[in-house]
Amino acid sequence: MSSVVVSGVSELSLGELPMESWMTHLPCALLDIPLYHLAIPGSHNAITYCLDMNDRSPVDLTQPDMLQKLDKYMKPLIRPFVYKWAKTQEFSIKQQLDCGVRYCDLRIAHRPNDSSTDLYFYHGVYTTLTVETVLIEIREWLDAHPREVVILSFSHFLGLSQELHMRLLRTIRNIFTSKLCPNMEVLSLRNLWDLGYQVIVSYEHTIASCHSDLWPHIPYWWANKCKAEALIEEFEHRKQRGRPGGFFVTGINLTEDLKYICTHPTESLKDLVMSTYPTLLGWVKEQTPGSKVDSLNIIAGDFITESQFVPAVVSLNEKLLKWSS
Repeated sequence: MSSVVVSGVSELSLGELPMESWMTHLPCALLDIPLYHLAIPGSHNAITYCLDMNDRSPVDLTQPDMLQKLDKYMKPLIRPFVYKWAKTQEFSIKQQLDCGVRYCDLRIAHRPNDSSTDLYFYHGVYTTLTVETVLIEIREWLDAHPREVVILSFSHFLGLSQELHMRLLRTIRNIFTSKLCPNMEVLSLRNLWDLGYQVIVSYEHTIASCHSDLWPHIPYWWANKCKAEALIEEFEHRKQRGRPGGFFVTGINLTEDLKYICTHPTESLKDLVMSTYPTLLGWVKEQTPGSKVDSLNIIAGDFITESQFVPAVVSLNEKLLKWSS
């Protein structure tokens, strides 16, 4: 990999930085750039590594009625398909953070017929780990990495009453305390380091506007395609229309429909993703972060620890150095 030159000093390519602390080691020239102008690697459906494999666990209520009925009456036949296509990440949240992920897509649910107030993540089925357990793991990781910043996107709420939303907010505040970054103007790494903030929480609910420590929902560009070429074409169209002003996510996650699953009975989502990663990463490497109309910001994917995805995204920030030098 080529090296970049900052102020006349040759440095390692950003893709060769230690990924568990890549923000800590960014060149000074990038420390005053707003986070929404940096290229940031993200994890789509970040907590699907711990889906509940117990057949007593129901499929989530967002699934089509047909699938819910089939699962009810033909569980031994249907469940293996659900698991193969619902799992988008294989490694724990701490391992994903160690690999350089700094945006986590968190989909929150209260299990139906659960008398407790415990909340879980979901994608096809519910997780075994609670939201509180995972957030504590993130906090512990941040304690050990004081100059790394994570963006946690809470969205796709399922089965949460107003009371459960308030309970979740209390949990977020109790766990992250002074690390929680309020919605503010100057959002550069240097400013966050000075203030001791490490966690940006975006919350896809109307209550976000009533709380200064919550950020509004971060737009997620989702192409809804099962072929890499079609996904790339969709994103090129969107880039022509211009990027949002603040944070936004380009999700290079492919979407399989029932027809695709039925015609590929021996495959899994991972097979689909890994076969298309070379094409998708080729496109990612051509992208540019920054404030220009066609710039990208957060780029999220599936099975992000399995490829050179994270270093490829982090390396895009070298293009900002070339402009500022």
